[in-house]
Amino acid sequence: MSGHSKWHTIKHKKGALDAKRGKIFTKLIKEITVAARTGGSGDVDANARLRKAVTDAKAQNMPNDTIDRAIKRGTGELEGVAYDEITYEGYGIGGVAVLVETMTDNRNRTVAEIRHIFSKNGGNLGEAGSVAWMFDKKGYIVVDKAAKSEDELFEIAIEAGADDMQDDGDVFEIFTSPENFEAVNEAVKKAGIEPQAAEVSMIPQNYIKLEGNDAKQMMKLYDALDDNDDVQKVYANFDIDESEME
Repeated sequence: MSGHSKWHTIKHKKGALDAKRGKIFTKLIKEITVAARTGGSGDVDANARLRKAVTDAKAQNMPNDTIDRAIKRGTGELEGVAYDEITYEGYGIGGVAVLVETMTDNRNRTVAEIRHIFSKNGGNLGEAGSVAWMFDKKGYIVVDKAAKSEDELFEIAIEAGADDMQDDGDVFEIFTSPENFEAVNEAVKKAGIEPQAAEVSMIPQNYIKLEGNDAKQMMKLYDALDDNDDVQKVYANFDIDESEME
C-alpha cells in the first residue's frame, strides 16, 4: 500500500494538527468524563477505557487537575454535563462508508448538524446499520519501520496476542482483538518502541480509491465532520494517493 494514504493515516496527521489547535483537549475531556461514568469507576486501574483516556490526555500534556475534574464530573463528585454516546452512519463521495461517533448533551442539535454537514459536502446520512457492517472493531497499533525489524516486531506482537501485522509503506500496522489490545500495546512499549498510534478503532474491511475532485470533496466532508464540537471520531473507508493529498 506504499504511496497510499488511507483514512487512518490521514486521521493521525490531522490529530497532530488538532492538538496544536487545542481541539484535542475538548474531545479528551469528554472521553474521560464518559469513561468514568460508563465504566462504573473513577479508578484508572479498574477501568480500562478510563485508563486509555487518561494515558492519551497525559500524552497531550493535559494538566493533572484538568484530568481529575473530568473524572469527578463523570463519577458525579462534581456537577457536570451528561453526555450521550451516539454513532451516526452515512455515505460520502463515491459510496465511501462513514461512521461518526459523537458525545452530545443535545441529540436534536447533533443529528441536525451531522445531517447538514453530510448534505452540504456531497454525502448523505444513512439509517442505523447501513454501513457499520463494513467495519470491524479492532485494536490498531502503528509502528515506524525504523523502530524494529519486521521479524522482531512480528514476534513481539504475536506472542502478546496480536492477530495480524501488515507492511504499510513507512510503517507496520498491528491488528488485535479489542480484548488483547492493551496487552499487545504494553508488549510493544516494553520492547522500547513508542507507537505512532495505538487505539481500539473501527477498521474498514476494504477501501474505496478516490482521485481528483472526488478525493478533494471527501476530505472536505471528513474535515467538516471531524471539526464538529460533538464529534469524537470519524471512520471511513477511503484511500487517496499521497500525491493527491499534497
